[in-house]
Amino acid sequence: MNITDTNQSETLLEDLGDDMIIDQHDVNGVSDVTSTRARRDIPQMMRKIPVTLTLEVGSARISLEELMAIGPDSVLELDMLAGEPLVIKVNGTPIGRAEVVVAGENYGLKVIDLDGLNLDLMTA
Repeated sequence: MNITDTNQSETLLEDLGDDMIIDQHDVNGVSDVTSTRARRDIPQMMRKIPVTLTLEVGSARISLEELMAIGPDSVLELDMLAGEPLVIKVNGTPIGRAEVVVAGENYGLKVIDLDGLNLDLMTA
């Protein structure tokens, strides 16, 4: 994680903290507004929560003996075919498929389909 990522995460968390201000009640149950800033609803706040998006190339099941024999020139065969779409995961949960592309100087992903991503249902 670089400094920019850290600053963005801190900003998101500060925004969430501001949005999560809860009205305080006096003894009679009358609401006392503690902030003039308008509060957002829960689904809108949840959309700001940072998640980890990964692209899974594949996996291989090997023995400990094979693992110990791995060296700098070793090649391990994965369970995915070359050219097959890769799995998109959010916090470890598969949500769709994509292919690798070059985006500037970095790798990126081109979404082919999304199966398990419905933020409206998740935040309703």
